[in-house]
Amino acid sequence: MLRRGLLAWVSRLGLVLVVACCGLSLLYMLACSPRADEGHLPLPRSHVPTGKEGYQALLQEREEQHRHYVGSLKKQIAQLKEALQERSEQLRGVRDSLERTGTGGAAAAPAAPAGLLDGAAERGVADLQEFFRSQLSRAEAHQGARLPSEYAVVPFESFTLQKVYQLEMGLTRHPEEKPVRKDRRDELSETVESALQALNSPRDGENTPQQKVFSPAAFIEGISRTEKDKGTLYELTFKTDRSHEFRRLVFFRPFGPLMKVKNERVDTAYMPINIVVPLAKRADKFRQFMHNFREVCIREDGKVHLTVVYFGKDQVSDVKAILENTSREINFKNFTLIQLNEEFSRGRGLDVGARAWKGNNVLLFFCDVDIYFTADFLNSCRLNAQPGKKVFYPILFSQYNPALIYGHRDNIPPIEQQLVIKKDTGFWRDFGFGMTCQYRSDFINIGGFDVDIKGWGGEDVHLYRKYLHSNLLVVRAPSRSLFHLWHEKHCADELPPEQYKMCMQSKAMNEASHGQLGMLFFRHEIEAHLRKQKHKAAGKKT
Repeated sequence: MLRRGLLAWVSRLGLVLVVACCGLSLLYMLACSPRADEGHLPLPRSHVPTGKEGYQALLQEREEQHRHYVGSLKKQIAQLKEALQERSEQLRGVRDSLERTGTGGAAAAPAAPAGLLDGAAERGVADLQEFFRSQLSRAEAHQGARLPSEYAVVPFESFTLQKVYQLEMGLTRHPEEKPVRKDRRDELSETVESALQALNSPRDGENTPQQKVFSPAAFIEGISRTEKDKGTLYELTFKTDRSHEFRRLVFFRPFGPLMKVKNERVDTAYMPINIVVPLAKRADKFRQFMHNFREVCIREDGKVHLTVVYFGKDQVSDVKAILENTSREINFKNFTLIQLNEEFSRGRGLDVGARAWKGNNVLLFFCDVDIYFTADFLNSCRLNAQPGKKVFYPILFSQYNPALIYGHRDNIPPIEQQLVIKKDTGFWRDFGFGMTCQYRSDFINIGGFDVDIKGWGGEDVHLYRKYLHSNLLVVRAPSRSLFHLWHEKHCADELPPEQYKMCMQSKAMNEASHGQLGMLFFRHEIEAHLRKQKHKAAGKKT
């Protein structure tokens, strides 16, 4: 009886509420609808149509703003859930630690008091927060640091929702780019979303219904820079409804504590390297290569096999004689010469040389005849490649034209003295992927080179991209012991347009630095200036 009466009372109450809501809605519509004698009332926003279309546009805009606001609230809820989960895991970790400390290997000790667990977890969180605060205090977030010169400045990058504009691009990169790496895109997107959440969260002293709801369209620009021992600083600017008013937010992403990931011993004593060199003609360059090979690979290292894949018959007798003399003079037998009566193809030659190995799995070093390396590089090759896990793509230092560097051919020093890593002597060949260290098993499993590519260029990028798309780690880093010796480059007319363009770009980059090329381009103006100065000096003496 009591239940039936309660249901009836709830039903009546619900009916009254429905009628009240309908009445309020009717009154609101009557109050908001424009009167016939007043015409169309202006909307409280500029540049918006009036009348029915104006109200629809306003409602659509409000709906969009509230959708962004609801999205921000959902993200905040998700972050709170993650924080709660991390808090629970911390408490469980502290509890397990206390239990292990109390047992000493015996029976399980009684559970620690809840207050002790909370205190230990709070101390851990407090220590972490203190570390983050110390990182922030060391960074240039609140005030600038005193720097010894302009070379100590860490430059900022600016970014929008679509692009990143970078200062340190060199001559081989673009001053602007769309971030390709997913982690870079996610980093910037997360920063913008965090700023929007902070802007759209209710603030004390403000009326929440009238508060502007910021959307990604309000983001103007951000700047960021990373100090490698402190963290990343972000400053983001948003526009408001007022034409001269903006909102600026500053974020700091401190680096966490240093964690040891691996501590292992690597023995390279039983890691032979098979150096594969494709060759056509160029016997003089091969003689120079073998001189370096003798000193580094035979006399210093002693764990290297050489595979030469020669195309054609011209000068093949000279190449055979160079190998036989080396074998006879220093008793070197670890070499293989493969002759192919085909048109030269670098990818084809390296593929044949790699597959010709008949022993156990071996570390391959794909090399060109105009490459100079030291024993330190061979160790780097062994340490940065691992079968089934890592391949090594070193960035070599490419030498400029020695005749331009040293002013005249008669002033060119020996090769060993030319190999200096400086701005005016060469550049990091970060657009080249031809020199690489990888195990034969990984090369076979990935499918090898595209042997259909003929002539110059393209095959190395194709293989490099296949490794990027695989589960293997690609180690890409500058190598201070690997050099590309300058040689005059010829771009054949038979090359397809794209390959010919790549070849000409590489040819231009190989000659001299930007400043040196500028001096050559303006040499007539410089010579005229020197003549004028000489005449002035002669006139003063007379």
